[in-house]
This record gives sequence, C-alpha cells and structure tokens, in this order.
Amino acid sequence: MGILGMIIVGFIVGLIARALMPGDQKLGIIMTTLLGILGSVVAGYLGGMLGFYHPGQGAGWIGSVLGAIIVLAVFAAIAKKN
Repeated sequence: MGILGMIIVGFIVGLIARALMPGDQKLGIIMTTLLGILGSVVAGYLGGMLGFYHPGQGAGWIGSVLGAIIVLAVFAAIAKKN
C-alpha cells in the first residue's frame, strides 16, 4: 500500500490545502495530488532542517498541509507574474 497510500494521502492533503488557501486555484485531480505529495516532501525537508523531524521520519498531516500551502503560495506567485 506504499505508493497507493501516498497518492491517497497526497490527494487529501492537496484538497485541504486548496480549501484553506484563499482564492481560486484551478487545479485538477492530478495536480491536487501532486500538490499534496510535494507539500509533504517540503514539510519533511523543512521540518528536518528545523529539528522537528528525525532523519527518515515523515511529516505529519498538519506539517504536510502547511507544506502544501507553501507550495501553493509559491505556485500562485509564479503564475501571477506570467
């Protein structure tokens, strides 16, 4: 259930991040899932740098959602410039 679980959790995290982020994000199912997965990776990396997580430890749900919001904000800023 490794990859399938990652996809499902990524989709849920992406949906929560999109719901919490103000504005209208025009993302499909695949981009929402990738947003959640990338948010989890960002949260794990930043949490490890700040000492919240040990090496090899994954980010939790809240950290993943916060990471996805960061990714979504960066994506919105880049899209706004173009």
